[in-house]
Amino acid sequence: MIPGPFSYYRPATVADAVKLLSTLGDDARPLAGGHSLVPMMKLRLATPEHLIDLHGIDGLKGVRRDGDKVVIGAMATQHELLASGEIAKSIPILHETALLIADPQVRYRGTVGGNVANGDPGNDMPALMMTLGASYHLEGPNGSREVAAADFYQGAYFTAIEPGELLTAVSVPAPAIGHGYAYEKLKRKVGDYATAAAAVVLTMSGGKVATCSIGLTNLHETPLLATEAAKAVIGTSLDAATLKKAAAAAEAIMSPAADTRGPVEYRKHVGGIMVTRALQRAAARAA
Repeated sequence: MIPGPFSYYRPATVADAVKLLSTLGDDARPLAGGHSLVPMMKLRLATPEHLIDLHGIDGLKGVRRDGDKVVIGAMATQHELLASGEIAKSIPILHETALLIADPQVRYRGTVGGNVANGDPGNDMPALMMTLGASYHLEGPNGSREVAAADFYQGAYFTAIEPGELLTAVSVPAPAIGHGYAYEKLKRKVGDYATAAAAVVLTMSGGKVATCSIGLTNLHETPLLATEAAKAVIGTSLDAATLKKAAAAAEAIMSPAADTRGPVEYRKHVGGIMVTRALQRAAARAA
């Protein structure tokens, strides 16, 4: 189908974009990579009267180190993450996850900000950002603020962004040197959303897990932090009984929808398997 009529804007600064969003109100939508919004517009599931293209704003682009954090501009693409030496060195799980998003054509256009900002439970980056303890920088008519990724997602397609606000950057604390990591994703075919996926970032000491964080993708109406599952592995060598306990704790908080990817019980079952695999692979990588 063809989208409905809309007015098009291409601001040059964040301030201009925020002003447009504030002035035009609920009838305006920002355009990043467009992989979520444009298909919805074609199906007339979204009918914005005003489209604000963010591609002309240089301040939203790039990846840089800032002390002990890596700051990713909202308009940085998945391809840029894959090409970034800083990401490969400091936060390699971002590189691993970006490789599993859709296909190369999508990754050249799809942005990090678009992936995390719209609250789609099937997107890969939100749960990973929660796992990494990331925060989102928001700019709005009342100034700027930081929101932890863990506090950002409130429901399917419902987030902490206030009217007139724009997500401008993602700040990710660099994990400890020698950490282990893994993103395990089960999907039906290349380009599909996850049937279930799990992110793990951990550290080991003396052959036992010292710290651990586990995130879950597409297993609830929001991304999830499996805190009880992570607690279950602390101080263990990830023996079979511990892995089983962690998987069960993760499954206990899952509430996926039954869809073409499978019934609820199947998706929870494979979600537990993704957690187990991610824990094992992360531990094997930890120095």
